[in-house]
Amino acid sequence: MPRFVIQQHDARAMHWDFRLEAGGVLKSWAVPRGPSMDPSDKRLAMEVDDHPIDWGDFEGVIPDAQYGAGAVIIWDRGSYRPLGDQPVEKALEAGHLSFWLEGEKLRGGWTLQRVEGRRWLLVKRRDDEADARRNPVSTQPESVVSGRRIDEVES
Repeated sequence: MPRFVIQQHDARAMHWDFRLEAGGVLKSWAVPRGPSMDPSDKRLAMEVDDHPIDWGDFEGVIPDAQYGAGAVIIWDRGSYRPLGDQPVEKALEAGHLSFWLEGEKLRGGWTLQRVEGRRWLLVKRRDDEADARRNPVSTQPESVVSGRRIDEVES
């Protein structure tokens, strides 16, 4: 099964980089407020350039002189599967992908829906894993790899 990774990234502004393995790369979106377990929350997800697969294993500090300078932790990771018959690449081209995450923090169905251009919405689907009271962005801030919080990586 293809993998996903969510990297919390303290660059110019704090955000969560949501990445799905597809077509030999990590398709990537910057989610300013992080993912929500509440299906009524529609989180902005700005499409960014594809990243190499091995970037999904990076945790550390990107030096000041480089693009994306700042601290990065692997906030969540796991596998995913598309919900539906269309290949992931085709669904993304069409602007709508529904998928199931099996992560260490996030599980369940999700949808990425293009709004306009590179602007997408990341929305939790209504299923047994949905929980409007659960906010893993604030209650589970640590890396699934090192156990460190983003502010501990910067120091």
